[in-house]
Amino acid sequence: MSEDERWMRRALDLAARAAREGEVPVGAVVVRGGVEIGAGANAPIGDADPTAHAEIKALRAASRAAGNYRLPGATLYATMEPCVMCAGAIVHARVGRVVYGAADERWGGAGSVFDVLGCARLNHRPVVRGGVLAEESARLLLDFFRARRRSSGADADPAGGVRQRDDRGVADSC
Repeated sequence: MSEDERWMRRALDLAARAAREGEVPVGAVVVRGGVEIGAGANAPIGDADPTAHAEIKALRAASRAAGNYRLPGATLYATMEPCVMCAGAIVHARVGRVVYGAADERWGGAGSVFDVLGCARLNHRPVVRGGVLAEESARLLLDFFRARRRSSGADADPAGGVRQRDDRGVADSC
């Protein structure tokens, strides 16, 4: 097992914990020098905080452990591609590398929808590697939303929002 897979498995454990708590199953770990310095699981519902994404929680913990909001030389592992908010925080923290599992075709900030992490106009661009244990990461998300739809009876989209259909029967996710 590679180091990237090892740390992604840790992030997957955190994502599973988030799912058990009713949160979208995303986990994140910040590693520097082969040592975990921060970890987080999604908790916007439980924390009543729209910024309580796994990556933000992991960055906050890592910054406290490092005694600095800048985390050069660190790698952030996330089970899902960071959103634009999280990508912005990653850039501000000067994280050196980002490794993620499943792509986020709806909110992705590392190339799927937006490419904040690769934007040449910004003063920092981490190295990005996507697709590490992507199948396992995606499975957690799919299973979570499938169970949520079953329990609510709603026609929910994969990102968790309820889809409305227009007169043509086309789903509108706005």
